[in-house]
Amino acid sequence: MTNYNHEITDEICARLSEGEPLRQICRDLHMPAWRTVYHWIEDDQDLAARIARARQLGFDAIAEEALEIANTPVVGEETEDDGEKVKVKRGDMLGHRKLQVETRLKLLAKWDPKRYGDRQQVEVSGKLTLESLVAGSDE
Repeated sequence: MTNYNHEITDEICARLSEGEPLRQICRDLHMPAWRTVYHWIEDDQDLAARIARARQLGFDAIAEEALEIANTPVVGEETEDDGEKVKVKRGDMLGHRKLQVETRLKLLAKWDPKRYGDRQQVEVSGKLTLESLVAGSDE
């Protein structure tokens, strides 16, 4: 296990706040293993709070990135080979951009459902009385 290092944890928090995933950060040669970082988090409440805040900022960065991807056309080529001739079609890679945006939004909804998840409203109808609650608890 790598020794705890404030410079390393500062860099981890900075990169998390830019939307970079922890496991990707920990793949760098100068970084500790991701399991080591989790051990540090378990042992240090201040670090746990810093990383949680960095992740919140990172989620916002990922949401902004999704918006940028949606708003920025990317020209690419699609090829079709019918056996005799290869057709090359140039145009916006809309399907690829859509996949990138949807992936980011789905991850955000899982990671931070209160802020990025679909809001669901449940309506309950009927009557609830104190007698029905008391009668139901006797069973």
